[in-house]
This record gives sequence, structure tokens and C-alpha cells, in this order.
Amino acid sequence: MPYARHRRAAVEAVIAASHLCRAVQARLVAGTTLEKGDKSPVTVADFGAQAVVSHLLGEAFPNVPLVGEEDAEALREAGNEALKDKVLLGVESVLAGLTEAQVLGAIDRGTYEGGGEGRHFALDPIDGTKGFLRLDQYAVALALIEDGKVVLGVLGCPNMPVDAAEPDGAKGCIFVAVKGEGAVMRTLDDPMEHPIQVDSASDFGSVRFCESVEKAHTNQSHSALVAEKLGITLPPFRIDSQCKYAAVARGDAAVYLRLPTMEGYVEKIWDHAAGWAVITEAGGRVTDCRGEELDFSVGRGLSNNTGVIVTNGPLHDEVVAAVRQVLDL
Repeated sequence: MPYARHRRAAVEAVIAASHLCRAVQARLVAGTTLEKGDKSPVTVADFGAQAVVSHLLGEAFPNVPLVGEEDAEALREAGNEALKDKVLLGVESVLAGLTEAQVLGAIDRGTYEGGGEGRHFALDPIDGTKGFLRLDQYAVALALIEDGKVVLGVLGCPNMPVDAAEPDGAKGCIFVAVKGEGAVMRTLDDPMEHPIQVDSASDFGSVRFCESVEKAHTNQSHSALVAEKLGITLPPFRIDSQCKYAAVARGDAAVYLRLPTMEGYVEKIWDHAAGWAVITEAGGRVTDCRGEELDFSVGRGLSNNTGVIVTNGPLHDEVVAAVRQVLDL
């Protein structure tokens, strides 16, 4: 297994970050958020999770850079001392002994620009921040990209039910995929791994599709038109974050649509790389809305792609055709 060490380190890092996020979410109170330029809420867990993952990966692979969503500039600004202290406290709960300089430096490792040569990690420390703030679904999403291709993905879904049929049962799932090795699921606290596969459905009469809870993340009216064209009658499975990738990968749904909400919007690699790995190794397919493969080789964004379509595989071409018709692509 050529990526055995990377897999082991990535799983360890995502589990540690997931425990941090659980602890922070449990004590989430007013005053733990600030705003970024895009106005999406950022919690202390974003910074803490990135610090934890980045530090652990930096120790294991000091020469492999990181594309991360956050940097520590906001934490260094006057007036954000309380937030910084909460970040340091959160990191201390899972990685004892790090100094403030080490924590902020680890966060700042995420400024790598990516590209199509060599290896780098891509991290979304909390994908689905609004879901996190609603005490709902979110994911810690980590991928390894080699020469522009995703070769490893780990999704930590701390609030995701272990069994979708028992939404009030045990929660906390880790999804792991390595190129050519299939996809597995384990719980956050039990290392026993179980293989997962996508739904085998080849017609639309009994399938569900995933879409974002937040309307800003996908055009839900277009999704409804696509569903109508395909004959999908079951209500959409709305769930935050890359947990949608996980849901399709283990067969909870068969289609995930992330349709453009504005012209020129560029998806970020950290929003899709880990999910891409899990879906692909579980037997599914991922393309953009034109049916083109996602291109992770051009930096921090998927600038060569428009939207994202995820399916179990057999349904993919028909879904792409319906999306292209609805979006007039």
C-alpha cells in the first residue's frame, strides 16, 4: 500500500480534529464566531481543527504542504484575543503542550496554493459551518493530492448517524478511501472498518438525491426541475457538508447535486477532494455539470469546472443530461 503512512496519519489527524469539534460544539455559546470576507460564519473549531490537522501532518510529513481554508491573520488582530484563547484551549484538549506560536503557525501552513505537481494535502477543517452552528451535520475533510489527482480522502462526520435508518442512534462516522483500495467506514471511537458501496439502483423510481440545506450552496429550484425530468419522486435528502458524499457512498441516497447559484462561482478543492475519493472508491462517479472530470490540478479552486454532480454510477449519464438541459449547458 503506497499510501499506508499517509492514510494512517490522515485518519489520526481527522479523528483528533473531530474530537475537538465535538467538544467545541458541545459548549458553543455566543461570541465564538466572527465573520470572514464572504460573510460565512467561522467558529473557533475551524481554526482549532486546522491547527490540529496541520500540526500532526507537519510532524509526519514536513515536506508535504497543505492547502487549507483558514489562516491565522484574524486571530492575531486586536480585539480577537478571546477567540484566540478559545482556539488555544480547544487545541490543548487534544494536543497538549503546543505554544501559541505553534498553533498559529500550524494554521498558517494552510496557505499553500496547490497545483498539478508533487504532493499536497487539502483540508476543510469544518465543511458545513452553518450546520455546525445549528448543532447539525458538518465534516472534517482531508485529502491527499498527487500530481493533480486525489489519491486519498478522509471524511470525519462527528454528528452523522452510524445507521441512517436510526437517526437518533449512535453518531460519529469516519470514511476513508485510498486510490485502488476501496472505501470503508468506521465509527469515531471504534477502529473496526467496514467496506461501503454505493446504491446499485439503475432506475430513478426509488432513489433519493442529496442537496445542500443552505440555498446559497445549490440552486434548489433547478434541482427540483432535474428531479422532475428524471422521474425522482422521493423528497430530497437535505444534509450539510461533505456528509452528502458520505451518504451517497454508503447508499443512503444515489444522487447529489451541487448546482451553480451564480455565474462565475468557483468551487474550492477542499470542498470536494475528500468526498471525491470516498465516492469514487465506493463505486460511484463525480463530474461537473457538463460531465467533465473534476480538475484538482489548477490550484485552490476548481476553476475548470462548473458545479458538481455525484451519483452511484449507473445513473450518472442521465443525470448529467438532465442537468445540462435544465441549465442550458
